[in-house]
Amino acid sequence: MTDFFATCPKGLESLLASELTALGAEQVQETVAGVAFSGSLETAYRACLWSRLASRILLSVARFTVRDDLDLYLGITQLPWESWFTARQTLAVDFTGTSATIRNTQYGAVKVKDAIVDRFSKRGGQRPDIDKQAPDVRILVHLNKKGEASVTLDLSGPALHQRGYRTATGEAPLKENLAVAMLLRAGWQGEPLLDPMCGSGTLLVEAAMLWSDMAPGLLRTRFGLTSLANYDHGLWQSLQAEASVRAKRGRQKLQGLRLRGLDVNEVVLRRASENAKRAGFADNIELAVADVAQLDNPWRGETGLVLTNPPYGERLGDMPGLLALYQQLGQGLRHSFQGWRVAVLSSSTELLSCLRLRADKQYRLFNGALECQFRLYQIAVDAVVSTRMVAEDFANRLRKNIKTLDKWAKGEGLDAYRLYDADLPDYNAAIDRYGEYLVIQEYAAPKTIPENLAKQRFLDLVQAAVAVTGVDGSRVVLKVRERQKGENQYQKLDAQGNQFEVHEYGAKLLVNLWDYLDTGLFLDHRQTRRLLGQMAQNKRFLNLFAYTGSATVHAALGGARFTTTVDMSRTYLNWARDNLKCNGLLNSRHQFEQADCLRWLDECDEQYDLIFIDPPTFSNSKRMDQSFDVQRDHLLLMRNLKRILAAGGTLVFSNNKRHFKMDLDGLAALGLAAKNISTQTLPKDFARNPQIHNCWLITHSADDAV
Repeated sequence: MTDFFATCPKGLESLLASELTALGAEQVQETVAGVAFSGSLETAYRACLWSRLASRILLSVARFTVRDDLDLYLGITQLPWESWFTARQTLAVDFTGTSATIRNTQYGAVKVKDAIVDRFSKRGGQRPDIDKQAPDVRILVHLNKKGEASVTLDLSGPALHQRGYRTATGEAPLKENLAVAMLLRAGWQGEPLLDPMCGSGTLLVEAAMLWSDMAPGLLRTRFGLTSLANYDHGLWQSLQAEASVRAKRGRQKLQGLRLRGLDVNEVVLRRASENAKRAGFADNIELAVADVAQLDNPWRGETGLVLTNPPYGERLGDMPGLLALYQQLGQGLRHSFQGWRVAVLSSSTELLSCLRLRADKQYRLFNGALECQFRLYQIAVDAVVSTRMVAEDFANRLRKNIKTLDKWAKGEGLDAYRLYDADLPDYNAAIDRYGEYLVIQEYAAPKTIPENLAKQRFLDLVQAAVAVTGVDGSRVVLKVRERQKGENQYQKLDAQGNQFEVHEYGAKLLVNLWDYLDTGLFLDHRQTRRLLGQMAQNKRFLNLFAYTGSATVHAALGGARFTTTVDMSRTYLNWARDNLKCNGLLNSRHQFEQADCLRWLDECDEQYDLIFIDPPTFSNSKRMDQSFDVQRDHLLLMRNLKRILAAGGTLVFSNNKRHFKMDLDGLAALGLAAKNISTQTLPKDFARNPQIHNCWLITHSADDAV
């Protein structure tokens, strides 16, 4: 009896233990991500050839205590490596685990490698070469938390999930052993099987192999066991011959078996066809190009299993399209597959909830390092197919807003505007249209609302917004609004340059919907920008805290004599230049200054006829000499602005602080007068939320302008 260890993805241990027992293994014991067992060499060979669930089959060589790297080196050196392989063979070392003295797995692997080649060098002068990609012999050493090193030899060679039929996959391939685990957990017994998002066809090929009793290792051309000194060629040949006979006999079971795969991607589906052909099942697996939105039952009057691993992207930007995908999948299942069983693997409980199905069972499985849920459903024969839209009250409000605002925006010459702004308290978000795109910003839910409920409502809102607007999910951008501090306001722009133009009262303005919390255009300042354009004729214009310079564009289009645009961020100043450039306005009359705006204002000795300033509510950026609070510091700001405001000039002061109070007495003491124009400059699409918009015209008290 020899000790062995079979590795597997986490979540498959119990299935693998049962499989190994059926293959003749003894003393089977489950551990995390693997199963220890004992048996003869034939048992290990059978496991390499027949295990559908194992990743590797390892032969135990030794165990010893490791207190430091010297113990590791000496322990490896003392093992009789020359009895396992020769110096003419290549090797690779995999090392896992760390300790107080061996803190790096790469360092541990190097010490093991050094010990092995040094032993060969001392005994014969020749040392084996290293080949990390395709070694003849792979040695694995694991150092556990108790300081014990276990040394094993890999009998598998390439990982056992690599069956040999799959040479090309989709973007997120499902490993073959995980596919088998899904089939087993779903309890598939040869009934009609449909994968509506089959990708490279792994689930279907593995089902055919399983049902036809085809050994998963039969197509492989290479195993690590053949390179070891104890390799029994005759035994291995006899086991392969037995597997070939069983596979030929098993092909009779494929007659009448119905396996069908659908996918919207023709390129990936061609790969699935090629994989099925290489595995020998081209005539047994039916493949077709189809969108899950048109999902239908190909076997009317029969029941079976829908088994699938739909995409479940890890980025927030993937979510809108995926929400729609899962919603469509759930609708198709309820409508066309009554009486069927359904099994779905996903890492996202939120996406699974969009199926609107009640799970009978669920298992925890791992797709690589990604923890997933595998949920099993039974579609009732008399399932009610609801036509009611998710979040219907929100959907009705959004329809009403769209009916009013789309017509208004078209008349105004706008293609960037707000459609919804937390109109209903249960759906706490803002939705903005930017041409053919939607931007959905989630607001923080009240503390009284449970987190899971708030998350579900937001997902419902996104689904309904996609359905009502008809905007494709790939053109919906999700953002989570959080407080931005210091330099976080000015993160580096994505080098891909994801910008496009929107139009506003004749101005072309560049927006970027993906790389910042904000898009480069504050929509609630639209009327203010228009006003600046109307006031700018032949004026010397200053834009302070300029952001992306959209106000400068309007002033320049309005005929400003010259403009000065000041911001602390080089990124945003470059954006401002690009905004002027796409309007044909980039010339020497328009200057740009990268500076701390407060320091620049202290040092400025120019005079301006029209000044626009939209300072942050609060800033403590490290690049500023001091923190800034608009309520606390606005009088200090006005004192400096008065100095550069020309006689007869106008200062347009804006901010978004809720309940901001202008110190009118303080202004009067400075010799300034103010007129509140917040109501006049509040755009129609922001009328529900007037508290965030403050706008004032400020002039010298002696002027007649106010």
